[in-house]
Amino acid sequence: MIREEELTKLLAPIVDAMGYEMVRVLITGTRNPTLQIMAERHDGVGMTVEDCAEISRAISAVLEVEDPIDDAYSLEVSSPGIDRPLVQLKDFERFAGFDVRVEMKAPHDGRRRFKGRLHGVAETNVIVEEDGKQFELPFASIQRAKLILTDELIAAHQDRKA
Repeated sequence: MIREEELTKLLAPIVDAMGYEMVRVLITGTRNPTLQIMAERHDGVGMTVEDCAEISRAISAVLEVEDPIDDAYSLEVSSPGIDRPLVQLKDFERFAGFDVRVEMKAPHDGRRRFKGRLHGVAETNVIVEEDGKQFELPFASIQRAKLILTDELIAAHQDRKA
């Protein structure tokens, strides 16, 4: 099976040329895999169903020609949502000040999971404050991270849409 990084390299330039940024490429399932593409608009306006459909048509055409996935699969295109995953280092800078949940690939300071206030980045470390203590988590060691849905995050999202 093709790796997600390879699919990102193949599809990101197409999505970018359309005025969107690819947030994440994820393949889930084994018997009937789903190729999940998360994207957002470059202009910061919220994604619509039409945006997702447009990306889906363009990606489907490329996947049909390139045929990088051996087995049958489903394609799912969506926005990252309010409580979005944080995938790139710049995401951690952009959403500093909000609450996050971070899971590490291996234990850091004796634990793999952190939940707290995101304070941005320092070089290649993500800074998370939990219970008054700051942790510098190496970005390369983060398995997954996402924003936590809070009233503050919802309000900021509403302000951005206005």
